[in-house]
Amino acid sequence: MTDTRYLVHGVFWDGLQPASPVPGQPDAGRAVLRLQDPAGAFTELVLDAGTRLGFRLASRGKHCLGHHKVHGPADRDHMVCPDRAPAARGKQCGPCFAVDDSRLIHDFHRGGRVPPGLRAYLMQPHWLYVATFANGASKVGTASNLRKWHRLAEQGAVVARYVARADDGRVVRVLEDLVTRDAGLPQQVRSAAKAAGLTAPPPAAALEALNSRLAAGVRNLLGGANTDGFEVVDERWLRPALADAACTPGARHAYPHDLGSDAHGFRLASLSGSVALARLDGADLEFVVNLGELKARTIELGDHGSEVPAVQEALF
Repeated sequence: MTDTRYLVHGVFWDGLQPASPVPGQPDAGRAVLRLQDPAGAFTELVLDAGTRLGFRLASRGKHCLGHHKVHGPADRDHMVCPDRAPAARGKQCGPCFAVDDSRLIHDFHRGGRVPPGLRAYLMQPHWLYVATFANGASKVGTASNLRKWHRLAEQGAVVARYVARADDGRVVRVLEDLVTRDAGLPQQVRSAAKAAGLTAPPPAAALEALNSRLAAGVRNLLGGANTDGFEVVDERWLRPALADAACTPGARHAYPHDLGSDAHGFRLASLSGSVALARLDGADLEFVVNLGELKARTIELGDHGSEVPAVQEALF
């Protein structure tokens, strides 16, 4: 039990995909819940099968996560919000949002100006992918070369394929917009929809076939694109082993409590992106818990538990 108040920055996957994965063996991906203490230092709580996570909400609402200054492909500084302000724009206050380098990424390919450090980050190779989630929703997206595997792990994809390797971040975003415009693939899937899909994921073969068909269509589209600086590829993303149970059909239910208040506690069985498959103390059921709802909230860790639904049979 601790009375330290932590600001939750979210779930991050920071392990490296092995260069030559061995079939049937788990990858090296590692998931953590990243927490910021009142002094601004970070603590990482490893999330693995068997991890018990107990906490209580220590304050109401959401608070600013600060902003980033990007210095290069693998070099950035996190700046703590100087005012510890409430979040006004998603997970940031207005002033932090205004000076965050990351917000400039989305206009770079349209001629937007960026600082030198962010330009260095954007000029590294980037990948274009097609990802499919448990509810069958699919999207097109981009990942920098250094975060090629991590990006999709954090997105919570069930199946994904890389369809192009671009020379830099400008070219890849031109391709992304092309795919959205001409193939109709969106660039976002809501976190709530991803979590809802994991309450009843379809058989793997169905999602595999859907993703394969969509990726083939995108590669065909890119083959006729009037854009230089990229090559079409056909490479399957390797899902982290920790996500397998969450993505496999089985009996589970939506978590019945609001993570924005009160106390909670459960033991993790699997994790897809920020969405956990977890078991409550004293219950035989597994629940789908969207840990992404904790982002920008303040919690205290401890030996807390979640109330078990009074009539479990009603959940079936």
